[in-house]
Amino acid sequence: MQHNNPQSVQPNQEDFKLKDTSPKLGERWPGGGVRGGGGWMSGDKFTSTYDLVEQMQYLYVRVVKAKELPTNSMTGSCDPYAEVKLGNYKGKTRHFEKKTNPEWNQVFAFSKDKIQSSVLEVFVRDKDMVGRDDYLGKVVFDLNEVPTRVPPDSPLAPQWYRLEDRRGEGKVRGDIMLAVWMGTQADEAFPEAWHSDAASVHGEGVFNIRSKVYVSPKLWYLRVNVIEAQDVHPNDRNRLPEVFVKAQVGSQLLKTKVCPNRTTNPLWNEDLVFVTAEPFEEHLVLTVEDRVHQSKDEVLGKISLPLTLFEKRMDHRPVHSQWFNLEKYGFGVLEGDRRKELQFSSRVHLRVCLEGGYHVLDESTLYISDQRPTARQLWKQSIGILEVGILSAQGLLPMKMKDGRGNTDAYCVAKYGQKWVRTRTIIDSFSPKWNEQYTWEVYDPCTVITLGVFDNCHLGSNEKPGGGSSARDSRIGKVSSKAPTTYGYQTLMGRSCSPR
Repeated sequence: MQHNNPQSVQPNQEDFKLKDTSPKLGERWPGGGVRGGGGWMSGDKFTSTYDLVEQMQYLYVRVVKAKELPTNSMTGSCDPYAEVKLGNYKGKTRHFEKKTNPEWNQVFAFSKDKIQSSVLEVFVRDKDMVGRDDYLGKVVFDLNEVPTRVPPDSPLAPQWYRLEDRRGEGKVRGDIMLAVWMGTQADEAFPEAWHSDAASVHGEGVFNIRSKVYVSPKLWYLRVNVIEAQDVHPNDRNRLPEVFVKAQVGSQLLKTKVCPNRTTNPLWNEDLVFVTAEPFEEHLVLTVEDRVHQSKDEVLGKISLPLTLFEKRMDHRPVHSQWFNLEKYGFGVLEGDRRKELQFSSRVHLRVCLEGGYHVLDESTLYISDQRPTARQLWKQSIGILEVGILSAQGLLPMKMKDGRGNTDAYCVAKYGQKWVRTRTIIDSFSPKWNEQYTWEVYDPCTVITLGVFDNCHLGSNEKPGGGSSARDSRIGKVSSKAPTTYGYQTLMGRSCSPR
């Protein structure tokens, strides 16, 4: 048997060291503005300026609506859609049935680096479910005449254009409202736009490749102090019960200890703590059970309480206890009167509150990104703004097979505090360039931002076989960094500026 030399399989340690990068970044103007990146400083808050990423140029086309389109002479109706064509790239709006004045309001973005034509064409067609779609008209733009717009400039106002015939020699019936401009990824239209880089993605896959911002639900501790119960009688009246309480919130299940004394009035005074999230749609379900023998527990009573019933506590003030009547468990539908008769025979004494004075730990303490308590009233003032530019990744490996070859559709996720961001997906690239910039408020410098790179498995026809909508995206790698400092890593390249 041959043995590999351990030194031959060890990874190159240089690959895992921090690497400084020198991308061509925007220039920050005095007072916070950015030349070419857009943005300004207002008081002590920053708007995202896109000065930490490389500027990417795009041709934007906003197709707003059309009016007075002609109807088909055979069907007497019009099912219009618009097609935006730039060289070999084509993007289409959705089509409307039987509508001569459609409103689309869709945006298309074409990467300037891949433009191979000097003209932009916007066609309006009548969709034919059987044959070839009918031509209704077009508008042609010379790219040399397209204006440039960079935030914080006001959005370019759309204009009406009269449709032309196929040869562009005469006008035809119908008008279309368009806005065409050159911009960057700092444009407000960028996140919602159809991108030429992802022209192969269709249907629901289009929504799965766009950049998104998520806010984690606010978590609270639910403290349940199970004090005692009264008049809990077992089915076998010849024995005293060994009683305990089982409490459940969603999928979380906790139990008290069995009362050390066999009695129908057990005492526990035991705390059970759950994690719950706003808007508190779950219930606290309590069952009082009798340990008949080691492998059998018998339910003596049950109650379900909505979480909205309980008070929120922000400090050390005491919480008032309450008695709750238990419903006898196990009666059928036809025995409603008997159930009503017995539901007051047993009761349980509880002290329950939603604790807002603590931070609910939902991540590893080694990589914690937030230490604020749940209650906003207890938050300290922020100490600054963390700006992160997610530039690119290099040397990614194939994560799935497509058309007989390795393929990776990568996006990056960054989490800090309650805010998650997800970049757009770069289709079929082992060296994706995102160049997206995000900001977070910082409340504690001793916190960590975590970034991960994933392969998108929800691109419609590109999904993994058998995966479907329930398939999980594959993790390629991740890095964590203290909030004030990020560098270029083996997994991805990123930059940040220190809190101010």
